Amino acid sequence: MAMRVAAVPGRFPPLLHHSQMPDVTGLWVGSRKLNFPSKGLRLFARYSQAQDRFSSRLQESIENLPKLMEDIVRTSINTGPRGPLRAAQGIQAVIRVGSEWLADVSQSTNSSAGLPTQIQLGLLSPFYLRRLFESMGATYIKLGQFIASAPTLFPPEYVQEFQSCFDKTPAVPFEEIQKVLREELGRPIDSVYEYVDPTPLASASIAQVHGAKLRGSQEDVVIKVLKPGIEDVLVADLNFVYIVARILEFLNPELGRASLVGIVKDIRESMLEEVDFNKEAANIEAFRRYLEAMGLTRQATAPKVYHQCSTRRVLTMQRLYGVPLTDLDSISSLVPSPETSLITALNVWFGSLLACETFHADVHAGNLWLLRDGRIGFLDFGIVGRISPKTWAAMEVFLASISTKEYESMASALVEMGATNKDVDLRAFARDLEKIFSSIEDLDTEIIVATARGPSTNTTAVAANVVVDERQMNALFLDVVRVSESYGLRFPREFALLMKQLLYFDRYTRLLAPNLNMLQDQRITIVSSRGSTNRDTFKYSQM
Repeated sequence: MAMRVAAVPGRFPPLLHHSQMPDVTGLWVGSRKLNFPSKGLRLFARYSQAQDRFSSRLQESIENLPKLMEDIVRTSINTGPRGPLRAAQGIQAVIRVGSEWLADVSQSTNSSAGLPTQIQLGLLSPFYLRRLFESMGATYIKLGQFIASAPTLFPPEYVQEFQSCFDKTPAVPFEEIQKVLREELGRPIDSVYEYVDPTPLASASIAQVHGAKLRGSQEDVVIKVLKPGIEDVLVADLNFVYIVARILEFLNPELGRASLVGIVKDIRESMLEEVDFNKEAANIEAFRRYLEAMGLTRQATAPKVYHQCSTRRVLTMQRLYGVPLTDLDSISSLVPSPETSLITALNVWFGSLLACETFHADVHAGNLWLLRDGRIGFLDFGIVGRISPKTWAAMEVFLASISTKEYESMASALVEMGATNKDVDLRAFARDLEKIFSSIEDLDTEIIVATARGPSTNTTAVAANVVVDERQMNALFLDVVRVSESYGLRFPREFALLMKQLLYFDRYTRLLAPNLNMLQDQRITIVSSRGSTNRDTFKYSQM
């Protein structure tokens, strides 16, 4: 059957979707019928619709171009002269790692097995991208650590590969540390400190820690010093990453739906907070006030901050002496009941979720100690989390469902926390979650115990435990994220931070109190809501 339509050049009537179009066999022009295949008209209509979409996107891009250019110029000015230098260093790193890749390609082509997947992906493969990040220095190592700690944002292959970015980084020569101290303190070092140990206690990607003794009071302290030039490099690198993200989102608007620029902004904000020791000092002081307000100072502590010899780049803190919560033999010699100490740590941390604006978001074995006086010591407040009311309300249901093994409730809570644009089959989701959480019982705890009981020093034991914890915790959490993503869920970063800390505590429980149920034991108080009452009371008590 033929259909009469007006001979309008260039566009098919837009009211009909191409899947709803009638089977047109011809076009009447006046009294004359032009016959042609219906498939040809369908192809023409689809082409017209694609052309419309392209025109719309082009118009939108033209409108956004001035804003993009303004953003690039403003960011470049903010970067300063360091930008071109870092660009040159970046090119050198790409050439260096690219040469490694070409050498590996050459070796693989001589093999009958063919090219491995990671070589086929080139510098974008997890392995070579991690090598590139390491070659480009501190900023990209920190970025790698962020990737390794954010399984809700990045593919599992990258999260696993970037775990090695947590390994110890080379120390800066003590002479350079002394120079930073003189610049920041504005006076001779020996007028502030009686002694500074030239051998660092720890060296991370952005900072280095040295033991010291204060002049006058003779108190033992630790000095956390920002590595020289790291802030300028960080700003330049993060601004470059931001510009690249803006350009990619401009060229491909689909990336805007994945919030690429938003993710980069979050990374930049988080990393810049870590290099501002004034903010870390504020985090520590807030936690100490919480302990005082709740009457917990005899159970737990955080290092006292010495503000008179602390700045944005130098943080002087009370030195705490103790052992990590994975050192089973030492803990047993310090306290009669390791289980009681663990319960104290859990109650203090859970209480801070409700009473503080931020919570300690990095309680691995190197940052959670049992002190010589029997108290729990919370160290290193460089990484903290903030919980939205929506996430906490869903998290409460999620925790309860773990302890009761009600997997449909768990699935509902995860759906409530995650962003999704499609319906989720809760029963199927619950069955998949049950498979994952039943495997928690099979996690290997012997590695941690063996390491803690080894003949090595405390420093070596802590380093080994941190690496083992990090990789095992992420492997488990990745399973949860992978299954959730298969149902279209995307979680906020705060959920990942919370889950990771809970998994750390689960490991400590298996080591120190294997018969303890962390989520059901009546001695452990998990906050029941995120209402304002307790937090307001805490704030009021500070006045």
